[in-house]
Amino acid sequence: MRSSGPVRTPIAVALAVTGVALVATGLAVPPARNATPLVAPPAPTTATRTLPTPEPTAPAAETEHTDVRDLVRGPVLAESDPVAVSIPRIGVQSALVNLGLDADGAMEVPGDPARAGWFSRGPAPGALGPAVIAGHVSWNGTPGVFYRLGKLRRGDRVVVSREDGTSAVFVVEKLSRYDKTRFPVRTVYGAIDHAGLRLITCGGRYDASRHRYPDNVVVFARLDSVRT
Repeated sequence: MRSSGPVRTPIAVALAVTGVALVATGLAVPPARNATPLVAPPAPTTATRTLPTPEPTAPAAETEHTDVRDLVRGPVLAESDPVAVSIPRIGVQSALVNLGLDADGAMEVPGDPARAGWFSRGPAPGALGPAVIAGHVSWNGTPGVFYRLGKLRRGDRVVVSREDGTSAVFVVEKLSRYDKTRFPVRTVYGAIDHAGLRLITCGGRYDASRHRYPDNVVVFARLDSVRT
């Protein structure tokens, strides 16, 4: 279970209320306080040393004349922490670790390059909003859990197993690559009106002198069905 972070129900409500006005992608509104890519905890030459940070959403918007349920599109599940992720097309099978914020307020990255991690201060996969799962692309020249993330295509499936015994099945809508210095915080983390998923790793040509990749690869997916 989660060990830290705010209650997620208010986050879900705010996402539903404000998400309709945004381009159908995207966590927090207003955008993150610091949109600059962050540095992960000290590590050897790792490929996923920087990941942008989601931020908790603002308080829910006024809904005096609006039923939030009318703004939500597609299936949405109750909150339940995820335990594993499976991506058949690229052979990923990984237990999930919880990712919080480090001492500098940066989103943590998994300590084990073979495991993916869920940002536990945001929505759970299957709940309303853009859940975030991050993983390393490589570590000291060895492929990480998301080494082949860039191979995903529209229509591919991502299955997230949850503590409540359900599995949320997501369908990939698109894959994008962004320069870390121009990461589109609203597009990736902005409020949405459905249960979404963001898979994030590093990309581009590896800079051996700086031990980093210049880009982030982001997969956007939407909840399609539920297995019990």
